[in-house]
Amino acid sequence: MENIRNFAIIAHIDHGKSTLADRMLEITGTVSARLMQNQLLDSNPIERERGITIKLAPVRMEYLINHESYILNLIDTPGHVDFSYEVSRSLAACEGAILLIDATQGVQAQTLAHHQQAKKLGLFIIPVINKIDILTADIPGTKKQISEILGLDSDSILLISAKTGQGVQELLQAVINRIPPPGGNPGSPLRALVFNSNFDHHLGVIAWIRVVDGQIRGHDQLLLMGTGAKSPALEVGVFSPHRRPVPLLQAGEVGYVVTSLKDLSLLTVGDTISTKPVSVLPGYSAVKPVVFISLYPTDGSQINLLRSSLDRLRLQDSSLQYTPEFSPALGNGFRVGLLGLLHADIVQERLEREFDLELIAAAPSVSYKILTGAMSPLVISKAMDLPDPSVIHEIREPVVSLSIFAPGEFLGRVIRLCQEHRGTAGDIRYLGQLVHLTYLMPLAEMIREFYDRLKSVSQGYATMDYELLGFFPADLVRLDILVAGDRVDALSQIVARQKAHHIAVDLINRLKHIIPRQQFEIPLQAAIGSHVLARADIKPFRKDVTAKLYGGDQTRKDKLLKKQKKGKSRMKRVGRVDIPQEAFLSILKV
Repeated sequence: MENIRNFAIIAHIDHGKSTLADRMLEITGTVSARLMQNQLLDSNPIERERGITIKLAPVRMEYLINHESYILNLIDTPGHVDFSYEVSRSLAACEGAILLIDATQGVQAQTLAHHQQAKKLGLFIIPVINKIDILTADIPGTKKQISEILGLDSDSILLISAKTGQGVQELLQAVINRIPPPGGNPGSPLRALVFNSNFDHHLGVIAWIRVVDGQIRGHDQLLLMGTGAKSPALEVGVFSPHRRPVPLLQAGEVGYVVTSLKDLSLLTVGDTISTKPVSVLPGYSAVKPVVFISLYPTDGSQINLLRSSLDRLRLQDSSLQYTPEFSPALGNGFRVGLLGLLHADIVQERLEREFDLELIAAAPSVSYKILTGAMSPLVISKAMDLPDPSVIHEIREPVVSLSIFAPGEFLGRVIRLCQEHRGTAGDIRYLGQLVHLTYLMPLAEMIREFYDRLKSVSQGYATMDYELLGFFPADLVRLDILVAGDRVDALSQIVARQKAHHIAVDLINRLKHIIPRQQFEIPLQAAIGSHVLARADIKPFRKDVTAKLYGGDQTRKDKLLKKQKKGKSRMKRVGRVDIPQEAFLSILKV
């Protein structure tokens, strides 16, 4: 155990984590030069195309230094805020972390968030400045930021270029010298922490584990302490970087165990695996979805394919949650709970690409807690489920704490943007040319184009990270859309009362140009209860009923026009307006 080091690489998105992992694999000889490719640990094609890490990937490296052999277990982590739950899994299996900072960008929002998370878990942190080979690298400025913002000693900072390999050997030496070996007792009963899992259609459920105490061998009878499920260990092994069977895994090691389970829900991330009842390891809380989208197949006959596709994705992504739903406009579909907008985008892309589905995605929404006087609050995520206002005591919405880093020259624009999205100002700190802002903001506001607009007002320089704080009281109402006097449930929204009029006018103007004209006038209204906030009328077609007349007096024309008017008023009473799918998509589309 003295020669084992378990560590993660944490950083803001695109600061070079996967490239550094590639160099380490090369230098330690874990992967031969012939098989080496960029972003080797990013196995998903979407990860490789977008240049991001989504799923955490562990790898075991054996490194000989000063005639002594060491086992280095590296866990590559995602940098995007949506996948911070993946980072928390990685860190729970480690004793130390490399905190990687881009010399051209400095400390960013997620650098700070990941650093705080690692500190909470008591990990030893090695600060590393990457991309020192680039001409625009500001090494002194980045060192100053690391000292001032993160409170780390500037003498402990290492300088590397993951691209060229400069300084990476010194970094591996620092991992061995600075990060402590794992604790645990090899002679105690088995206790292993599940930090990830996936499903193999031939083998079954595979648990990715960190052995804390004892040891695990093939054919051991395993007990999952969280769910009480039992299974034999069909195979144990390590990642190098692909699965490689070994006779046993001992305390301190990271690897995998193949179980006979066919249901991934029996193996929860954060669970403790043992061979007999023992005290459970401190896991981490279950992931709860924060954003909901509705997915509908464009071809209604593909609903069963969509269901089975979501089932299969759920085996690989334990954070994915979904329930069936029906829309009068779009037919059968699923309400999918996700971790954020990038997560939603990637899930939709995987469904379309891997399962050949064509999908319509409705706009993202969040869940609300409704206090009605009943013992427990009602939790809803759709406007149609909001109870009658007379029984509502209070509505609570999810609120996030936003951390924004932006150049000082854009401060005014960023503050205005936050105010437009119902943000409440917190702390503002000046860090050289950068400004660090903290804001409280409703999650519903943050997921509505806030990130794109933040990038726009800051010319792409601002970065953000967020943390869900909980549910807080808010003055919210249901905004209904009425077409020809009938409420269209699929277009109802939950909005802040202060923004209701602005949203109502915008929706009515968009619908006016999409719903086709009929033989009769169609009134469009946006209302809160019986109070109409905005109205527009779609004018009817006018058929010239007098065209067939050859002269004659005016009374003949008046008679025909009067008859037409009567017919139109009857049509208005009994006529049904067919709302095209484009109208729903213009309102619902992501």
